[in-house]
Amino acid sequence: MDVMTAVLSRRSEHHLVEPAPNDQEFAYLLRAAATALDHGSLRPWRLILVRDEGRVVLERCFADECAEPESGRRQMVEGQSAPLLATLVFSPIPHDSGRGSPIPEWEQLAATSAMASSLTLLLHARGFGSVWCTGKFTESEQVRSVLGLNREERLLGWLCIGTPQRLTPSKRRVPEDVTDRISVFAP
Repeated sequence: MDVMTAVLSRRSEHHLVEPAPNDQEFAYLLRAAATALDHGSLRPWRLILVRDEGRVVLERCFADECAEPESGRRQMVEGQSAPLLATLVFSPIPHDSGRGSPIPEWEQLAATSAMASSLTLLLHARGFGSVWCTGKFTESEQVRSVLGLNREERLLGWLCIGTPQRLTPSKRRVPEDVTDRISVFAP
């Protein structure tokens, strides 16, 4: 699949089933995604892969934290029901870290988002679907503790990954006219 086709046909997939990429294939795709824009090549992110029993533990944590009625609880947990949850953790490198990083945190967050976007396109090109799930659990101290996040890290959500379960193929998007978003600097 060429890049333009991948960009115009990728969709957030909410109904995902097995198979998902195995750890080796995921690592292969991540190595490519890690070449995304990243000033200073800091790679200020990490991914925690959650499958099988790990999903059961994480879903139990979600259910424990969910204060909504039972139907709301079921919906919150089902939103994370893909065969693979790639937990996206932002791990910024502070200026005073000893590594001498002059890269501001906002640029590091942009690099993390660029990597995640590249990863979703690579997954799509390989026939996998994904959706970036966020929400209140990204701020949960219990979820952070279960996943082993450090104090300075931020949980950005989960890339829910699997094989899309849909009846019709996704249609190629028609690019919108965005020329009104372009200006030319003319001093």
